[in-house]
Amino acid sequence: MSGSLGRVAAALLRSGRGAGGGGLRSPGVRAAGSGGGGSGSAEQLDALVKKDKVVVFLKGTPEQPQCGFSNAVVQILRLHGVRDYAAYNVLDDPQLRQGIKDYSNWPTIPQVYLDGEFVGGCDILLQMHQNGDLVEELKKLGIRSALLDEKKDQDSK
Repeated sequence: MSGSLGRVAAALLRSGRGAGGGGLRSPGVRAAGSGGGGSGSAEQLDALVKKDKVVVFLKGTPEQPQCGFSNAVVQILRLHGVRDYAAYNVLDDPQLRQGIKDYSNWPTIPQVYLDGEFVGGCDILLQMHQNGDLVEELKKLGIRSALLDEKKDQDSK
């Protein structure tokens, strides 16, 4: 994990915003099963990425990410208050793991999809978070970022 990414993930965890609640499932997060054989076909992957407004393919689960990059994606989504999304654990299914890489033509996991469109991985989501683009993209999906409410609270003080 890069130094700045590690610092962001560590800061989110320290602030308590990224705390997973002791392994309890976050409201709305669907840790979707891989579905068994052939789960890496382009047709099935197309259906998966378009099924929900926010879809994440990661190593582990939102409650227990198995790599720092997957953890950072989960923390960024939590920071924005995104609770209703589908999460697919690629470690459960080698066909899914390779299939999603082929589908997106992107070599790494995690992968984030918004409204069926591939956004990128951890670095891109982090950049979007830092420059404000993520707030705008979420707004297009009808999702109000919790950061807007936090900023409003700070401005009213």
